[in-house]
Amino acid sequence: MGDDVQAVAARLRPPGWRDPRLVVGVLLIVIAVVGVAAALRAADRTTPVYAAADALAPGTVLDESNLLIAHVRVGDGYLAAPADAPFGRVLTRAVGHGELVPASAVATREDFDGRPVAVIASAPVADGVEAGAVVDVWVTPEDGSSTRVGEALAVAAVERDEGSFGLGGETVYVVVRGDEVGALLDALAAAAEVAVVGIG
Repeated sequence: MGDDVQAVAARLRPPGWRDPRLVVGVLLIVIAVVGVAAALRAADRTTPVYAAADALAPGTVLDESNLLIAHVRVGDGYLAAPADAPFGRVLTRAVGHGELVPASAVATREDFDGRPVAVIASAPVADGVEAGAVVDVWVTPEDGSSTRVGEALAVAAVERDEGSFGLGGETVYVVVRGDEVGALLDALAAAAEVAVVGIG
């Protein structure tokens, strides 16, 4: 009977600092806390990259006024700030407001082949067609059906005629490859009606 009482008392006695079970338990807790802290630090690691301060069209010359620095978690392929500053270079495609600027969308001025062409629309242009939008250009001759003469062209700028009361007359500047400018100008010159249609 006495031995049983002593065994129960030993089990109920709080473990001392030299108890191996207590040491192992404390080590496991420390390892778990350190691991969670390291994981949180790794997940919160961001990289400064360049983003568009506004909607930017192809042909835009990049400078401090149209770019901002965003701290994000992102992979490769974007312009790191300030190491890859693209100031003085040109966008080759449209970049939306706040969008990160891909390194592949930037070229030197000599390598950019786009040309802005003014398209005067005889049909109303949708409100969503602004700089950076993508549009198709359709023409209708006097005695024929409508034909698409420009496909997926980026908009560089839009001039809206406030006195047209929504009856057309807006000028949409689209960016066209150098070798396609002549064909587009010929089609516009022969058209009785011109429509600029937004995509997406």
